[in-house]
Amino acid sequence: IFKNASAVFGAAVDDRLMQRNPCRAASVKAPKPAPGRVRPWSSERVFAVRAALPERFRAMVDAGGGCGLRQGEIFGLPVEEVGFLTGWLHVGFQVKLIDGHQVFAPPKGGKVRDVPLAENVGRALAAHVAEYPPAAVTLPWLRPDGPKVTKRLVFTSYDGGACRRNDFNTHVWKPALVAAEVLPVPAPGERARSSREDGMHALRHFYASVLLDGGENIKALSQYLGHSDPGFTLRTYTHLMPSSESRTRRAVDAMYEAAGRADDGPQTAPGE
Repeated sequence: IFKNASAVFGAAVDDRLMQRNPCRAASVKAPKPAPGRVRPWSSERVFAVRAALPERFRAMVDAGGGCGLRQGEIFGLPVEEVGFLTGWLHVGFQVKLIDGHQVFAPPKGGKVRDVPLAENVGRALAAHVAEYPPAAVTLPWLRPDGPKVTKRLVFTSYDGGACRRNDFNTHVWKPALVAAEVLPVPAPGERARSSREDGMHALRHFYASVLLDGGENIKALSQYLGHSDPGFTLRTYTHLMPSSESRTRRAVDAMYEAAGRADDGPQTAPGE
């Protein structure tokens, strides 16, 4: 609506019916388009993409789809932060680009957090580090001229350095999407094209959908995802929550079964 109104006012200015376009006033901010609904991948698609990745990078799917890590957090995951014995994974770092230079930094928004480490995810990460031992990677902290910091990263590139986002997306992630039939096969000489929904962020959406389907609450999910506001989590994923009607039926049925009276029905007091 705003765009159409601005076009009408612009035409009026061109025809000298108005002096200026009010939509372009400094005090007027164009509304941001509402984001579309998140449509999480199915488990079949997630594991198809995992199988299509080079073996060196397959466990990234477990970190993203099983712990909700962002791409940069996966790239910057130190092995010491994976609690194979405690059942927790600490998210305290990411690899990000500043002016084209890789740096270590805290997670987005500074949301350091602990995420439950499921047994199957822990086994997948353990198998990965056994096959591809963590490598020490040294990068500046926060800015290209920042102090050097060294971390033993779970995931590294073929040359032993930190994975670079653009290279990984172009040469590793997108080819896997094509092989898994998420994206069409590109024409000869062209690269695979994808939308934002097909990025590694899809693994976080999958993680959120799994937790909500399992009955996890929004506050806990928001904490595990590293969101600063549970309200944002609710707005993003509310349509994925099981219906209240289904939860109500399950809760009442569970009460009857626990009481051993599911077949007899409730007893009513005389006169009721």
